[in-house]
Amino acid sequence: MVQSAVADEVFHALANPTRRRVLERLSVGPATVSELAAPFDMQLPSFVQHLSVLERSRLVKSKKRGRVRTYEIAPERFKVAEHWLTERRQMWEARLDRFDNYVKQLKQKESDS
Repeated sequence: MVQSAVADEVFHALANPTRRRVLERLSVGPATVSELAAPFDMQLPSFVQHLSVLERSRLVKSKKRGRVRTYEIAPERFKVAEHWLTERRQMWEARLDRFDNYVKQLKQKESDS
């Protein structure tokens, strides 16, 4: 999959507050579907759709033992979002550094004249 398509999937999954809360819960440790769904006031099929989006984006992975499906964080995909955000931050920091240098040069010219 092309890197930007992967980033699109990850950011789509992260864009929803329910999915972010699920990820926060899973950062503590693995949990079953019913444990994950308990704090949310929604029907189970709707909640499972959120889990499906998270699993398609590969932010989580699941294992089924008998009738119980357990989810856990898959930290590798978070690096996609982290990398994208780091690139944007570095680009803006470089622009602000160039602007800062320009302003310093202007001030120096003013004080020299």
